[in-house]
Amino acid sequence: MEHTTLSLKEQYEAFKAENPKTRIRDAAKQLGVSEAELVATGNQNIALKSEFREILKEIGSLGYVMALTRNDHAVHERKGVYTKATFHGHVGLVANPDIDLRLFMNAWHFGFAVQEGDRRSLQFFDKDGEAVHKIYLTEQSDTAAYDALIEKYKAEVQGQALQTAPIDKAISETPDSEIDVAGFQAAWLALKDTHAFFGMLQKFGVARHQSMRLAPEGHATQLSVASLKRIIEGASERDLDIMVFIGSRGCIQIHTGKTKKLLQTGPWFNVLDPEFNMHLREDAIADVWLVKKPTEDGIVTSLEAFDADGDLIVQFFGKRKPHIPEREDWRQVVADYSVTI
Repeated sequence: MEHTTLSLKEQYEAFKAENPKTRIRDAAKQLGVSEAELVATGNQNIALKSEFREILKEIGSLGYVMALTRNDHAVHERKGVYTKATFHGHVGLVANPDIDLRLFMNAWHFGFAVQEGDRRSLQFFDKDGEAVHKIYLTEQSDTAAYDALIEKYKAEVQGQALQTAPIDKAISETPDSEIDVAGFQAAWLALKDTHAFFGMLQKFGVARHQSMRLAPEGHATQLSVASLKRIIEGASERDLDIMVFIGSRGCIQIHTGKTKKLLQTGPWFNVLDPEFNMHLREDAIADVWLVKKPTEDGIVTSLEAFDADGDLIVQFFGKRKPHIPEREDWRQVVADYSVTI
C-alpha cells in the first residue's frame, strides 16, 4: 500500500486514538511504515537540513540533555552535556565521561525537531526510516539554544513525504571452510588494541557472531543467557564501574559508571539510575559469550549478547582506560557468576 503524508497522518491519528500508550516505533511496525515517516506527519515536528555533522558540533549549546540510542532489543539512555563532535571521514566521536558516542554518519539520512506534548527532542534516522540517535531536552536544558538551533538548521521545505529506502541488514557469513582460520586466530592472539578487532574481522571476512566459534581456544566461551544478568547484578552488588555499549547502525552509545538500581519488568531487564537507563529484552538474547581480547595492557574481558539473527545486542566491559590493565574486580565478578554451556 502506498502512503501519502496526508493519508498516513490520518491513519496514525486514528491508531493513536485507539492505542494511546503504544510507542511510535511499535505503531510504525503495526502500520507497516517506518518511524521516520510517522514523525514526518506531526504538525509540530520540523524537518531539519541534512547538515548533521554541523548540528552535532553545536549540541553542547543545549546544555544538560538525554542521549538515546537503541536497537531492536536494547535501549541506552544517558544524561549529560555533549562536547563538540569531531569527525574523520564518515566516523565521528563525542567523548566525555557522560556522553560517549561513536558516530557512523553514512547511516544518518533524516533529522527532525520533535514535539511530543511537553517533550522536545532532536531525532535522526537512517535511510530506511529507522532511528539512529535521539537527543531529548531535560528541565535543565537551554530551550533558547534549542530554538536557535532549529531555526538555523530548519529545512527550507516542510511537510514533504519522506523518500525512504529499504536496507538489507541480513548478515551473510562466509563458510568456515573458506576462511583462513589459522591466520584469523593468529591475528586475534596478536591484537594490541580492542579497537582493532573490527578491522581484523573485515580482513578475514569473518562475521562478528561467527568469530565467537572461530576464536582461539579460551578466547570466546559461550555462557548461559542467565549468566549475563547475574554478572551485572554482581557488579552492582560489588559497586563496580562497568561499561555498557549499545548501538544502532549510526551510533554506538557508551555508559561508563555504576549500575545500581536494577529492575525486571516482564522480559525487560532494566537499569534505572538517575544518569543512566538501560532496557534489555532478555527473551531476544539467543546466546551470550565471554570474550577475551589481547591488548598491550593485557587481556580485556567483555560480555557480548547476540540475537537469533547474529546481530550484536549489547556489550559489557569493566571500566578501563588505555595503558591501564583491566580491573581484577571485574574479572572476578565475571568468573564468580559465569555458567558455561
